[in-house]
Amino acid sequence: MTRWRRPDARRLRAHAPALGLWLALCGPAALVVASLDGAQRWATAAAFPLLGVCVLVRRRSPLTALALPVAPSLVISLDLFTTGYCAALAAFGYLAGVRLSRARPALWFFSAVAAGGLPLAAVVGRTVWPWFSLLLTLLLNGVLPWLLGRYRRQYAELARTGWQLAERMEREQQAVAERTRLRERARIAGDMHDSLGHDLALIALRAGALEVDPRLDADRQAAAGELRAAAGTATERLREIIGVLRTEDENAPRVPADESVAGLVERARASGMTVTLEQADDTGAGTLPAMTGHALHRVVQESLTNAAKHAPGAAVRVRIGRAAGQVRVTVANPAGPGTPRAGSGAGPVSGGSGLVGLDERVRLAGGTLRAGPGPEGGFTVSARLPTAGGAAPECLARPEPSTSQRELAHARRQVRRRLRQMVAAPVALLAAVVVLSTLYHLVSPSWTVLEREHYTALRLGADRSRVQPLLPFLALDAPPDGTPPPPHGWTCVYYSVRPDSDSAYQLCFTDDERLVRKSVVHRRDR
Repeated sequence: MTRWRRPDARRLRAHAPALGLWLALCGPAALVVASLDGAQRWATAAAFPLLGVCVLVRRRSPLTALALPVAPSLVISLDLFTTGYCAALAAFGYLAGVRLSRARPALWFFSAVAAGGLPLAAVVGRTVWPWFSLLLTLLLNGVLPWLLGRYRRQYAELARTGWQLAERMEREQQAVAERTRLRERARIAGDMHDSLGHDLALIALRAGALEVDPRLDADRQAAAGELRAAAGTATERLREIIGVLRTEDENAPRVPADESVAGLVERARASGMTVTLEQADDTGAGTLPAMTGHALHRVVQESLTNAAKHAPGAAVRVRIGRAAGQVRVTVANPAGPGTPRAGSGAGPVSGGSGLVGLDERVRLAGGTLRAGPGPEGGFTVSARLPTAGGAAPECLARPEPSTSQRELAHARRQVRRRLRQMVAAPVALLAAVVVLSTLYHLVSPSWTVLEREHYTALRLGADRSRVQPLLPFLALDAPPDGTPPPPHGWTCVYYSVRPDSDSAYQLCFTDDERLVRKSVVHRRDR
């Protein structure tokens, strides 16, 4: 004998929502099933097992759960509004909106119900008015809950997408911050390379001059040669290690020391270089924007460094002037006997990237740089810089939106569009129902007129199958106001006497489909 096992508490808790939903939906049917008879009673009693099936399949097939209550509802009433299934249609419509990822299957279902209700009302009820009631019930009790459920699904998707975008943007911000720190460190490294490389080049130049000075003895000349070699070795090591700068000091200087171009030229002259400076009075460091002043200093510094390295002993000419809202600087060392091309990137100072970094510095200041052979031979570096706060290039001033920003904007547009649809769809459908019912009200009287000779030809006691060919296809939806109800067991239909008449023909049939009354009824004012 099998022992009874206590139900698992976790399994009971898992099935409790489904059981509660089934009991709640079966409540209205249980209240009205005893007061009905015939087909309506059986169709309402079928709600108990039918709604149980709907609850079981509501997750896997939400559209099936919505469709199953429609058939018994139509059996009970052609207008689809029934006490036993009204709550079930609204509940499963809402769940279908939440569960279905696509809207098209639900729209096809609602369209099929609306299209099928028209011939059903015309054939069974002999009138189209129940179809308009069906449309209103379908709209308010099916489509509207489905739209609410769909809005909840879209809102949940938007919230989930928003959290994903927030996490992605946080990761991107961290990456941007890290890149910014690395970029700033690289700029610090570049500034150190430029300043120290320039100073080491001048030290090497002066040591080389001492090495060949005949006034010094051999030991001092050898010491000067060692100093020159040490300066070159230090410059090479600086170039090697500067790319792996790893410091957490955020207060390190990002630009060369606050030194004027004239001071830079004087230091170069003191080191033994032949430098000529031609500078306008209005191009001093205090009269230029910060970015322009730093870029101007860098152009002169890099050009003098390369000239000292690649063309030692050659004369260098520096020209600085203003024209058309720009400051123009030109550093040229004309060709001479044995003078190589300066700035070619060879040697220990530039490391092959001096002019590349210089071009980036000038570009960030909003200017342009040109470097190459000069008109008099040798090598010339020229730059044009703005004097009104150098504007950043267009690609930096107007960055493209990130992927996260584009996705967030797209998600917001989708939600706004779907919200408009959720509001506009019921309003448009309701307006269509009102228009159709108004048109039908205007034209239907001419479709329900019973000809006088056909009414006269009707015989009491005749079978309904013989009476039907003489009757119009459509009957009046309701008798004239004040018409008394028919006796118990009789079914009466009404037809128009004339399209604009307040009177109607009344034909009553018994349960065995025999014509037992034919009369003319008039509207009675109450």
